[in-house]
Amino acid sequence: MKKLNWKCFVGGVLVCAWSLFPLLTLAAGDEGDENALKEVREVVKQLQSRYEKTKDLQADFTQKTTIEGFERPITSSGKVYTKKPGRLRWNYLDPSVEDIYVNRDDVKVYVPEHKQVLVGKLTQMAASKAQLELLQGAAKLEESFDIEPTPGKGRGVGGIRLLTLLPKSREGEAGRSLQRIVLEVFPKTYFIRTISLYEASGNVASFEFSSLQSNIGLGDAFFDLKLPADVEVVKAPVFSTPQ
Repeated sequence: MKKLNWKCFVGGVLVCAWSLFPLLTLAAGDEGDENALKEVREVVKQLQSRYEKTKDLQADFTQKTTIEGFERPITSSGKVYTKKPGRLRWNYLDPSVEDIYVNRDDVKVYVPEHKQVLVGKLTQMAASKAQLELLQGAAKLEESFDIEPTPGKGRGVGGIRLLTLLPKSREGEAGRSLQRIVLEVFPKTYFIRTISLYEASGNVASFEFSSLQSNIGLGDAFFDLKLPADVEVVKAPVFSTPQ
């Protein structure tokens, strides 16, 4: 089975997927132009309102990962499904098949070609609590992230303000890898259109969503991974929080 970078895995795919059910609050004391801050507050309000009404969601995705030191980005695509509370099904279809299933704290990564499944716990694999809280839709997310206007271009499709989430420093998290997350929403619907994750290493993972459908009645059984009898179960590595 190909070697997975679990820090990147938790900070990338799962943060992205669970950002589809966000709970965002603009942190007090953000600096910047007052008009830009007003726009950001409005985007946050509309985004929160949309996802409070969303019980389940399915979408197509494309992923582009740029790795520091490599000229060409890695691209992939597939489908993602989420359901409250705490269920995720993330199916890579191209260029190869790989399935990720999450049920609250339990994670399974299955690669049919290698007949192996990695199993682990989110709380044991996260190098930083900030991105873990984001992917779980924690109620106190504002304690982990400052939310502010995105500098530079600053706007997405339809002229809607981009949101930048900055993880707040915490004791024991000096070595966190995630620097910031940039979110773009669809005009009118305010579903998330793109998510870009920037790591301290210089790596950038970007996800774009399309063909979104919400509240279609996805059952719990749809999120249960059914494995052939000859699949080998491998325990995922555990990353301890830096002290």
